[in-house]
Amino acid sequence: MTANFAPGFAPAKINLTLHITGQRADGYHLLDSLVAFADFGDHLTVTPASDMRLDVVGPEGEGVPTDYRNLILQAAALCPVADPHAFTLEKNLPTASGVGGGSSDAAAAIRLLKVDVDLQRVLKLGADIPMCITPKAARVQGIGDQISVVSNFPSLPAVLLNPRLSVPTPDVFSALLSKDNAPMQSMPKPGGDVIVWLAEQRNDLQGPAISLFPGIQSALSALEGTNGCQIVRMSGSGATCFALYRTDTEAENAAKDLTHSHPDWWVQSCRLGSMA
Repeated sequence: MTANFAPGFAPAKINLTLHITGQRADGYHLLDSLVAFADFGDHLTVTPASDMRLDVVGPEGEGVPTDYRNLILQAAALCPVADPHAFTLEKNLPTASGVGGGSSDAAAAIRLLKVDVDLQRVLKLGADIPMCITPKAARVQGIGDQISVVSNFPSLPAVLLNPRLSVPTPDVFSALLSKDNAPMQSMPKPGGDVIVWLAEQRNDLQGPAISLFPGIQSALSALEGTNGCQIVRMSGSGATCFALYRTDTEAENAAKDLTHSHPDWWVQSCRLGSMA
């Protein structure tokens, strides 16, 4: 599943699981998450320029900041390059949606500039950025700084769905009543049924997110009603949800049906796994 991977490709990052296992004294939450990447995402290009700047195009580009509020320029500022650069972002992923779009964009900027960067400084920009620099399926722990790549992770047919809700991550964490939950179970052995294993795991932010944004439950229910659906779950802090299927045909047909029945929602069939 590496055919679409290029330095400027910024794939959607999906939390197949998200267990919140504690909270540090400085407020950072501790997590235990299985992360996979989609073969669909944003695209970033870069050229030398007289000044550092960012242009945003694409179907999801409206409202995306082009100044230093954008993680692309913040990440570029951490890279020791002699000359400024102009970036162009083709935005295909919805913003504030739980698929790590901004972090994946920032990681693409770092890859395109082809320089070594201090990952501890990058981590302060966003906990998701380091795992997005090399987008491979991984178990992520700590505050996102402990990344263990999962070898030979299968490529999973999936549908991503966002009911056009912008969900503020801090609000969802604030609504989480229990900050000390059980970690993931041991990963399945090579050749084991990952989907069956995933069904026994959780996203601890799903309940709090639904309590704040009931439309997320509508999205989950719509996915669950598609033919061939094996498991549905919210990704990250929401509002994007995903469903897994056994075949590409089932996923593609489900996406077509959902697009027809909910034309105002963002729907995308894809495969989830490692992109590098």
